[in-house]
Amino acid sequence: MNRSISLKSIFYFTITVLTSHLVAAQDWNGYTTSSFQDQEKMEAMLLQSMDFPSYREHLKKLTERPHIAGTPANEKVADYMAKVMEGAGMKVDLYPYDIYMSTDGGTSSIDLVTPIRLPLNQQEYIMPEDPFSSDLTLGKGWNAYSGSGDVTSTVVYANYGTKEDFEKLTEMGIEIKGKIVIARYGGNFRGYKAKFAEQYGAAGLIIYTDPADSGYMKGLVYPNGVYYDESAIQRGSLLTTDYEGDPLTPFEPSLPLDGKKKIKRMDPSEASLHTIPVLPIAYGAAKEIFARMNGKVVPSGWQGGLPYTYRLEGGKEFTVRVQVDQKKDFTRINNVVGTFKGTEYPDEWIILGCHYDAWAFGATDPNSGTAMLLSLSEALGKMVKEGHSPKRSILIAHWDAEEHGVIGSSEWVEQMRDALGAKAVAYLNFDGGVSGKNFGAASSPTLKGLVTEMAQKVDYPYTDKTLYDQWRGTKETPSIGNLGGGSDHIGFYMHVGVPSLSGGSHGPTLYHTNYDDFHFYETYVDPEFKMGGTIGQWAGLMALRMANAEVIPYDIKRYATDLKGHFENAIKKIQQFDSGFKGFEKVDKAIAVLEKNTTVLDAALSKALSGDKLSKKQLTSINQQLIALEKSFIDEKGMYYGSWYKSLYASTDPFSGYASWILPGLEYEISLTSTDRLEEWDQRYAAAIESLANKILVLANSLP
Repeated sequence: MNRSISLKSIFYFTITVLTSHLVAAQDWNGYTTSSFQDQEKMEAMLLQSMDFPSYREHLKKLTERPHIAGTPANEKVADYMAKVMEGAGMKVDLYPYDIYMSTDGGTSSIDLVTPIRLPLNQQEYIMPEDPFSSDLTLGKGWNAYSGSGDVTSTVVYANYGTKEDFEKLTEMGIEIKGKIVIARYGGNFRGYKAKFAEQYGAAGLIIYTDPADSGYMKGLVYPNGVYYDESAIQRGSLLTTDYEGDPLTPFEPSLPLDGKKKIKRMDPSEASLHTIPVLPIAYGAAKEIFARMNGKVVPSGWQGGLPYTYRLEGGKEFTVRVQVDQKKDFTRINNVVGTFKGTEYPDEWIILGCHYDAWAFGATDPNSGTAMLLSLSEALGKMVKEGHSPKRSILIAHWDAEEHGVIGSSEWVEQMRDALGAKAVAYLNFDGGVSGKNFGAASSPTLKGLVTEMAQKVDYPYTDKTLYDQWRGTKETPSIGNLGGGSDHIGFYMHVGVPSLSGGSHGPTLYHTNYDDFHFYETYVDPEFKMGGTIGQWAGLMALRMANAEVIPYDIKRYATDLKGHFENAIKKIQQFDSGFKGFEKVDKAIAVLEKNTTVLDAALSKALSGDKLSKKQLTSINQQLIALEKSFIDEKGMYYGSWYKSLYASTDPFSGYASWILPGLEYEISLTSTDRLEEWDQRYAAAIESLANKILVLANSLP
């Protein structure tokens, strides 16, 4: 999962779903009365078909060896997944791409030079309690897409290395040019730490995990607890292009170099890759730096958990050397996609996915999700073999090279762009989807009802509650987040407009370290191995509910409900720097029409389904129109910070890399404290909402 440890949960603006409205918001639910009775039997069958013990066996097999994208070990994982899915009766296809990337960190070192010489540790300790920690194929900590270089200089501490942190250093008169910056993980995507460091003239960057963020300040450290010990290192990609996927083929799939179709590739010098050397270290190594710094004391909020007063500079006498020689070249990766072909609507797709490449063993991230999808493949396969095939096609996809920058899924989306626009009903993402016992989800508006309704049908294994009741806890209703960045839903949702969700169960993680292994999982994450089957049931129910409905059961009323709240929030943010701002007049009018038209469609669909007289041709037409609804927010001009991000509704935050930007056109202006383009955005958002409202009314009027 391509995200920072302190941001392991998806950022979200809390949206609640009232249980009482689950049915009221959509009385028709996509089924006729008779077909829904059959569907309930299918869903009961799925719950019974899920083999809970198989999850453990799949996870153990997937995590036998470290398997970084582009390595032979990762190819073996791909072979295993294909074998399991073929055994379940799925048609399995490989989608190969040649990516410009590294498969290891090359050679690197980090040393104190003056006043003493001291090489710093770059790899986790071998622990007798954890047999996986002695695997000979484990490597040093490294950051993909680091620049290469050998620099020796004095040190500047930049807190989390955010845009605001570098601005603060400049305000305080701290010279960054030519220095080696040290910044702690958290606050933003690690690639932006490198980007900002380079922009401000730094010669190199060291990124470390502070014990205040994940270490002894939080609780017991591994192997006695779940927090980073003094040797644990967070690896991760630094890729920060203004598009997702292979850095040399924006907007186009990086098809094999030896294939029939030739793709034009940029020269690497054109791809805005980092040029300064960057290395991640553990806090046990970082303390050797902080112990020797003697500059000004840091401002409030910058002090971490090491037993020293943190300083902004190391001083002229204290120098550090950072050396990286990281080779990049074209590397073959493979997405593995299995399909249960739909019996009635094979060209309408429900896609479930998780990446399978990892920084080391990847037990929680990502392969807990991979193992769950393999168990689900087997459960669905049992049903298919017994004559209970889905009406729509169910695709289960395992993406490669996500850890290098959400690459495999983005390339597939670019390759399949037209087909996805016409055929994709939904994309369900389960990156690290069974990494604990705490359930949660983030979703586009039209899937929020489905998320909660299916959670009510699954038993939570460690209490006498349903998954839904365990999720909501003491609240009347649970909170569903909005999708941000950092994983494989990005291309589907933000580039081509496929309704998407990301969810599962989460908990303790030794994120991107060599210790994220099967021993850690069975000791601390889920020793009873019951959550894999539980999340598999939830995911399978959602897939089957969408696959078998006569009419795709989108929660269409959520569009107007959520848009109202999002625009109200945006207006409040704008008024903080422009007190005279009155709002978005055109948008308000468009939302009012949208609200009215969705009510008309709701009634028309309820009537049409209750009559049980819709022909297959009519149903096909209805569903094609429903699939087109989300595309109303796809704007070919895209965002000003990157035209690859085409959704007006949601985007990755281009400054942190993780946060969910809802109404990203406005959020960008807010981040710049600018009102210059607000009139333009009023027009562009109103046009998108009007398009959505018109599509809804046309569909309503076409119903018998």
